[in-house]
Amino acid sequence: MFKIGDYVVVNANYGLCKIEDIACLDISMAIKGELYYLMIPLEEIDAKLYIPVNGTKHKIRKVINEEEAWEIIGEVPEIEEMLIDSSRLCEKKYKEAIQSCEPRILISIIKSMYYRRRKRDAQGKKNTVIDERYFKIAENKLYEELAFALGKNKNEMQKLIMNRIKKNK
Repeated sequence: MFKIGDYVVVNANYGLCKIEDIACLDISMAIKGELYYLMIPLEEIDAKLYIPVNGTKHKIRKVINEEEAWEIIGEVPEIEEMLIDSSRLCEKKYKEAIQSCEPRILISIIKSMYYRRRKRDAQGKKNTVIDERYFKIAENKLYEELAFALGKNKNEMQKLIMNRIKKNK
C-alpha cells in the first residue's frame, strides 16, 4: 500500500500522480467501506482520480528514483527496439506496451518508431498516424517520469534519450 505524499505512475491514461489522501468514499459508485487513493495527476492538477486501494483494474507503481533513472538512461543503447511483424498488430502492440508504463518498454517503442521514421523518410514516405500518436505518448510518459526523478525538464530528457538512440545506429 502506498502512503499519502507518494508519487506513483498510474497506467498510461493518467501517468505521474501524487497521492493526496487515502479514504473511504461517500458516493453512490464507491464500494462501501473500501479504501480509495485520491490522486492528482501532475500534468492535470485540476483533475482528481479515485482508485481503489485493492483494485486490480489500474496498474500502479512507485515512480523511479534518481539512481534507477540514470541506470535506465545508461541502458538505452542496449534496449532492443520493438519489432512488429504486421501493421495490423501495430496499434495493439503499442497500446499494450504503453499501458505497461515500464520505462524500458517505452524506450523500445521510441527506438522502433525513430528507426521506422528514418526509413520512411529515406523512402520519401510520411509517417503513419498511428506511429506518430504512439511515439508522442511514449515520449511524454517516459520523459515525464525521467524528468521528475532527475529534477530536470522533459525537453532535457528528450535530448538526452534521443542522443543515445542516434549514437546507437
